[in-house]
Amino acid sequence: MTLAETAALLGLNLGLALATMAGLWALSARWKGIGFLDAVWPLMMVGMAAVTMVVADGDPVRKGLLLWLVAIWAAPQALRRLAPAARAEADGRYAAVGAAVAGGRGWDAGRTRLLLFFLPQGALAWLTSLPVQLGQVDFLPAVGWAGWTGAVLAVAGIGLEGFGSLRQAALRKPYPADPPVAGGWPMRPDHMGDLAVWWGLFLIAAETGPGRWSVCGPLFLTLAMAHWARRKTPAA
Repeated sequence: MTLAETAALLGLNLGLALATMAGLWALSARWKGIGFLDAVWPLMMVGMAAVTMVVADGDPVRKGLLLWLVAIWAAPQALRRLAPAARAEADGRYAAVGAAVAGGRGWDAGRTRLLLFFLPQGALAWLTSLPVQLGQVDFLPAVGWAGWTGAVLAVAGIGLEGFGSLRQAALRKPYPADPPVAGGWPMRPDHMGDLAVWWGLFLIAAETGPGRWSVCGPLFLTLAMAHWARRKTPAA
C-alpha cells in the first residue's frame, strides 16, 4: 500500500473506533453503568485488525497471524470483563473517576462519559493496536525468524495473561481494590502477559517498514502499565 493508502486506512479505523464509541455512549444514557467498556476495549482491537485484513494487501501469513493472535487474546478478556462482578467493579471505578473530574469542571454526567471515557478509550484502542494495523499493509517480506519469535512471545503472553486472570479470580480481589504489593509487575502476571502479547505482535509487524512505526502502540501500553505499577507499589 502507498503512504496515502496507509494513512487512509488508519484514518478509517480511527473514525470507526470513535463512531462506535459515540454510538455506545448514546445508548449508555439508558443504562445504569458503563462497566461494559472494559470488554469493548479488546474487542475494538480485533475489529480494527479485521477491517485492516479486508482493506490491506499485505502478506496473508502475517495478516492471519496478527488477526488470529489478537482475537485469541481478546475473546477471553471480553468474556471475563462482561461478568456481573467485573462490570460492577468497573462501574465503581468509572464513577469515582468521573465524579472527581466532573466536579472540578462542571460537566454533566453525559458529557463526562463521552469526553472522559468513551472517546479516549476508542482513540487509545486505536493507538495500542497499531501493530495489527500497520503490520498488514506490506506484502514483503515474508514472515521471518523475528515474526515467528513474536508469535511465540504472543502465545506465551496469552497463556500468562490467562493464568494471571485466573489467579486474580481465585483471590477474589478486583485489581483496583488490591493493596499495594512490593514487586510491581512480577506480582501481576496478567499485565506481564498483556505486554508480552503486544510486543510479540509488534515483532511480527516490525519485519515490514510500516510495521516498525507501530512501536508507539506497545510502548504506550508499557508506559501506562509502568505508571500504574508505580502507583500500586509502596515507596521503599
